[in-house]
Amino acid sequence: MTKLPQDLKRIRLNLARSKDHPEGSARHGYEFVAPLDDTGHIDTTLWKKHREHCRVRRFWAGEPDQIGHVVHRPGGKSGSTWAFHYDIVDADNDPDDDEAGYRFGAHAFVPGEYVSIRDEDGELHTFIVVSVGPVG
Repeated sequence: MTKLPQDLKRIRLNLARSKDHPEGSARHGYEFVAPLDDTGHIDTTLWKKHREHCRVRRFWAGEPDQIGHVVHRPGGKSGSTWAFHYDIVDADNDPDDDEAGYRFGAHAFVPGEYVSIRDEDGELHTFIVVSVGPVG
């Protein structure tokens, strides 16, 4: 069995309070693996080295889980965008179907912080980082 690098962390995001979920929701969110630096930011260099281990699971009440990868692609205001690309076979493999993190490169992934993700329909949702821990 391969031991994963200690820089890889398992990060859980739960849906934050919203109009539809005034208390937030632990039944809607993401759990993903990404390399974090000492300040909790995604480390692009380590991601390039270990990207095959950078996986995501989207869980949404009433829908089957979606499994995919954490990807880094060109574009966006800062010159690049972190996104979740699911292992769904679609005819066009369109990157517009990815769910993009809003300024993920600038956000620290530490419990209690908020991040936003734009879903495949273009709707922006806010999530709270509920845990960051070792992979395994």
